[in-house]
Amino acid sequence: MNQVFSVQGMTCGHCEKAVIAAVKTLDPQAEVRIDRSQNLVEVQTEQPRDAVAAAISEEGYTVAA
Repeated sequence: MNQVFSVQGMTCGHCEKAVIAAVKTLDPQAEVRIDRSQNLVEVQTEQPRDAVAAAISEEGYTVAA
């Protein structure tokens, strides 16, 4: 299932890698696309939305709808 999150605090490539790594830890098969200019993270995964948001938040980023 495709999930889109608004993620605040991603300012560089390292931030993107941290978010991708957090999602991949939860679901190694997940597909992650990041549009840093729009603060969007799109995740293709079967994991629950709350679990994906929590994984991103644990890296120190603010996750909204």
